[in-house]
Amino acid sequence: MLNWEKILVTPTTIILKALEIIDSGAKQIGIVVDDKRRLLGTITDGDIRRGLLKGKTLNDPIESVMNPFPIVASVYDTKENILQLMKFKQLRAIPVLDEDGCVIQVETLEELMQPDKRDNIVVLMAGGLGSRLRPLTDDCPKPLLKVGERPVLETILMNFIEYGFYRFYISVNYKAEMIRDYFRDGSRWGVQISYIEENKRLGTAGALSLLPLRPTKPFFVINGDLLTNINFEQLLDFHNSYQSKGTMCVREFTQQVPYGVALLDRQKLIGIEEKPIQKYFVNAGIYLLDPATLDYIPKNEYYDMPTLFDNLIKQKLYTTAFPIREYWLDIGRLSDFERANMEFAEVFG
Repeated sequence: MLNWEKILVTPTTIILKALEIIDSGAKQIGIVVDDKRRLLGTITDGDIRRGLLKGKTLNDPIESVMNPFPIVASVYDTKENILQLMKFKQLRAIPVLDEDGCVIQVETLEELMQPDKRDNIVVLMAGGLGSRLRPLTDDCPKPLLKVGERPVLETILMNFIEYGFYRFYISVNYKAEMIRDYFRDGSRWGVQISYIEENKRLGTAGALSLLPLRPTKPFFVINGDLLTNINFEQLLDFHNSYQSKGTMCVREFTQQVPYGVALLDRQKLIGIEEKPIQKYFVNAGIYLLDPATLDYIPKNEYYDMPTLFDNLIKQKLYTTAFPIREYWLDIGRLSDFERANMEFAEVFG
């Protein structure tokens, strides 16, 4: 949080001094207060320029050019309400007042739009061979194949960062050194990245048994070859609201039978359904797991995520499905990889 008290000025402060304060402060505004910090007005670069055009000089007091009726927020307003107000009024900064009209904070649009830090661990599964994408993966692991202008795994990483997640593990096997060399410790993105070394193929869940520390909160697991703009905050809220032991993201899949389907009651024909469309929910490769689920994963053995969920269900542990309505694409096949490159700019900008 930036020190907002540095941008407090008195009404007799000269315009030149106010300019220096505005230019040196990241909030790009000056807050005019009396000796009890009661708000009297605000001053911006635009206010000063308009004043100079009307004949004011740099040695005039800022009360002569300040805005005496600024838009303000209350101490009782939520962060979301303040953000909506600032967007609607196109404000970059807004003073927050207590019941007596005294300034207790100055919020900026940039600060309000920063996501809250979330301690939940994110495991990125990047150890696959990418056999279906050969020859592209002969010299490059699938997660480092570029979709748009960056590797697909980087896009996944950045999507999580957008929602405030910063603790990552990358599970590596095939061409692990290339993935390590690219992502290193994560400092390039302002996050923490550690690695899970798969000395043999462990499937989509087996690598979790190698986590060096047991998570204390629900943690994400995502395949490293997915492109999606799913809202990870909503997914976490959904998982927590149901107190689920495991949440599997699912995607609706439809297929049309190319024939008329006969409807039978034993040998009796009771109808014909012409080219019906069948709908299914399929595993989307994104999961949220309670730390307790690690007890059901064998140590350093091949174990797939569907097997884990099947086991949790058999143990009568509560599991949930989170339908994905947002963009989602598995780039595991060459045709889908080419499609992803065509759609990337439109979806991810």
